[in-house]
This record gives sequence, C-alpha cells and structure tokens, in this order.
Amino acid sequence: MTLVIAGERSGAGKTTVTIALLAYLIRRGLNVQSFKVGPDYIDPMFHAFITGRPCRNLDPVLTSESYVKKCFSCHIQDVDYALVEGVMGLFDGVSRKKEEESSATDFVTDVTDKISATIVRDVKVLTDLTDLRKPEGKQHYSISFASTAHVAYLLNLPVLFVIDCSRLSGSVAAIAHGFRSFNPDLKFAGLVLNRVASDRHLELLKDALKPLNLPILGVLRRDEAVTIPDRHLGLIPAEELPNLHAAIDKLADLAAVSFDWEQLLPLLSATRNEGDEGSEQLLGRHGLPSRIITKKNDVVNSLGKQFAVRIAVARDRAFNFYYQDNLDLLEELGAELVFWSPLDDSVFPDNVQGLYFGGGFPEVFAQKLSGNVLIRDAVRSAIFSGMPTYAECGGLMYLCDSIVDFDGNSWPGVGVLKTAAAMGKRLTLGYREAVAVRDSSVLTALDEVWGHEFHRSHLTVEPSNPVYHSWRYGKRGEVEAVAEGWGVCQVHASYLHLHWGARPDIPARFLQQCADFDCKGVLGDRT
Repeated sequence: MTLVIAGERSGAGKTTVTIALLAYLIRRGLNVQSFKVGPDYIDPMFHAFITGRPCRNLDPVLTSESYVKKCFSCHIQDVDYALVEGVMGLFDGVSRKKEEESSATDFVTDVTDKISATIVRDVKVLTDLTDLRKPEGKQHYSISFASTAHVAYLLNLPVLFVIDCSRLSGSVAAIAHGFRSFNPDLKFAGLVLNRVASDRHLELLKDALKPLNLPILGVLRRDEAVTIPDRHLGLIPAEELPNLHAAIDKLADLAAVSFDWEQLLPLLSATRNEGDEGSEQLLGRHGLPSRIITKKNDVVNSLGKQFAVRIAVARDRAFNFYYQDNLDLLEELGAELVFWSPLDDSVFPDNVQGLYFGGGFPEVFAQKLSGNVLIRDAVRSAIFSGMPTYAECGGLMYLCDSIVDFDGNSWPGVGVLKTAAAMGKRLTLGYREAVAVRDSSVLTALDEVWGHEFHRSHLTVEPSNPVYHSWRYGKRGEVEAVAEGWGVCQVHASYLHLHWGARPDIPARFLQQCADFDCKGVLGDRT
C-alpha cells in the first residue's frame, strides 16, 4: 500500500518525518524506495543519501498523470517498503492544464486512460473527458492539479498527515477535521503531531482529536538539534553537510520511539504489480516508456541501446540538480555517462561527444569554479568546436561570461554566453509552458515542453535569438510570451528544468546530435 506524507502547509515537518521514517527503516535492514511529489531536487538528495536508491519525482505537470502512475508502480517492484513525500500543503497545486479541464468543480478522478501525454510531439490530445465527474450524492471540492492530494488520489494511497502543533492546542482538531473532510475520497491513515512542547501539550492535543477517531501514528517533540540547515533555495544539499550521518542517526533514534510502528509498518509495505491495463495501453500508444528494468540498483526505462556515445555529466557540489529518470533515459538509449567535476577536476573528460550541466549552486562556488581556469578553457574549447551541450539553470549560469554573487563579486565563467548571471533577492519560481522557436540540440522548432524555474539570479543581457517563448503555467494566450534560453553553437542553455520521463524523444535527439559530433581534435580526446 504505502503512504503519502503530507502537511497542512510548507514547513509543517514533512521532510523531517520522511527522513526519520526512512532512516529507521534502513537501520532495520529493509529495502525502501522513496518518491517526492513535485519538481524539487534537494529533498530527494536526502532520501537517496539514506536509502542508497535514487528518489523518484512524481510530477504530473512536468510529465503526465500516466507517467506518475507508471513510474510509481514500476519502482516499487523490488523493494519491501516505500513512501511518498508530498509538496507544500496537501491541497496546494496549480490549475489543471486547459486540455484536461472539464469544469472548475469537477473532482480529479482517474483519467489516465483518457488523457494522452499532451506534451508528446506530434500527438493529438485526447479530449474525451466525459467521465470526469463528481461521485453522486457526495459533496467534493476540486483538487488542484499536481498537488499532493492529486498524486495521492492518482496512486490510490492513504495520507499520513503532519501537523505543526507548536502554536496550537484544541484547534488541532479543526485542522485535522477540515483537511480530512475537504474531499472524502482521499483516505487518511492517521496523523503525526510535530513540535509538541510537553506532556501537558500532548494531552491537550489528544483530547481535542479524540472525537475524530483519527489514529495518531507519531508524535515528535520540539528539538532544534534535528533541524537541517537551509539557504536561499531551501535546504542545503546533503553533499555539503559533513555531519549529516550523525543527524540521520539521531533521526533514526527519534523515529524508533516516536512512531507507532505496529500500525505504520503494514501501511508502508510496498504493494507490487498494480499497474493497470489502461495506462499500459496509453504508454504504448504515445511512445512513453513501456517497461522498467533494474540495473545496478537504478530502475531505468528500457528503450533499446540506440546511441553508443560518451556524455560528460557535471556532478559535484556546484552541479547536482538532476532527475534520475533523465540520467536513466540517457543510459538506456545507449549513452555512457562520465561523471566529472568542473569544480575539482583538473582534466577534461576523455573522448566525450556531449556535455550535460544540471542546475545547482554555482553562485556558492563561483570563486572556485572561476579559479579552475584549465577546465573553463577546456569547456569553452569543446563548445566552440561544436560539441552538443545541454545546460539547465546553474549550468546556464556557468556558461555565462561571469557570475555575480550575493556580495556583488564578479567571477569569470566559461564565457560562451555573452551575458552575466547576477544574484538578487527576487525568487523566480513556478511551472512554465514553453514552445521552441528554433531548432536546438535537444528540441526542434515548435516543440512544446513543460518546465520549472527556481532561481534567484537573472541575466544582465537577455538572448537576442532565444530558444523558447515561455509563459507562466496556465497563462498562455493571456499574457505576452517571455523570450528564454540561449543557443550558441550546439548549446541549449535555459533556466527551465525539464523532466524527460514522458518525453524520451528529447534525450534521443540530444544523443543523435552527440553521435553526429566528431570529438577527435577536441581537448580531452586522447585516443
């Protein structure tokens, strides 16, 4: 069955509860697969640090409802236990994609078999949504698309609801009752009471909740010692926390005495082979991955080894925002991934035919990145020789002439993009719909994609010949498009983060471009 860990809002304690549960299960020697609702990169790093398995993102905006269901079903096949960490508050999401709408009051039901992956190139959107309706005789409120509630309903999973009790007592019952009754078709497994101050405080909370007959499956006391530090884009990534092992051990100790494991363990048990026939048919019709296999502890899409190429993937403290599904797709298509560090390495990777720079925190490490002159020069030389390069957000920043940090210091970058990436206070955040306005190394003109932006930097010079026209989610046709993305030589550089799970044509096109590139004579080729 397993559970979705949800909260009444951001900051309620979902991540702390999730990490504590994972740490305890791993301590007991159990195999656990974790998932994260939404586009976040950082929380999944903590999951993977604990479990030793890649955490999988479940995001119906970046992929599709069908892909979310298929991804979940396939990745629990070889584990004993699983859990899903939600995003924001339980019902916080976005308006439904216009192609999938019926009316503002319709309840989100299982439409996987009726809605195609709307972003798959050259595929008509299926519009027969006549079965989207409210169950008769029940009062429901609509569930926002891509919310934790939406994913819980899609996967038919009960919710373990976390409430921050630090500033309330009797009102806890109103919160719990309100969330549980907001849509009765969502199943609630129970509650976790977080940041409880004392035994007397706990007694007041339990007395208030007693009439609801909602199990209390966990109680976490206030403890600043188990707080994970954060910075401008959320939690500090696991790789940068030298004392993380000790913190995880403490959370495992806490979980051992804070949760009702007799009730929780059966609820967290992974139920296998629940993929429905309809989603299989849909995936087959529209070219999405139809089978998942396990290889070297990573579950990947089986698409056939089409491209025998070597791709240099920048992965270190500065560049670590990658969806595992993207990396899996590259490997399943035949690519050999060469992980390297623009931060620490002194030699450019040998005999590679493509470059992949994910997002991360180049602004935090700008001085050291800038100081690695040999690598900056090698990257610039490779790009100017025509090597296909894909760069997202932090990767885009690194390719700029310079990065201006929060203190106003300017650090030279690779210098391929004639602009500077300057840090600021303004947070750019949200889903985007984008249309390619010209061919690039990963897209062809008029391709539509759904992406996500999350950054506090801006470019001092905007692209004169952009890759995309972009709109905030749901605003296409209502507001003017924003020019976004850079294309220089064979570079595709953009602030947009893309999940390729429902778009295997994107990595396939990138690898085709890489296969066509002759790396001989490029710095790093030592054949």
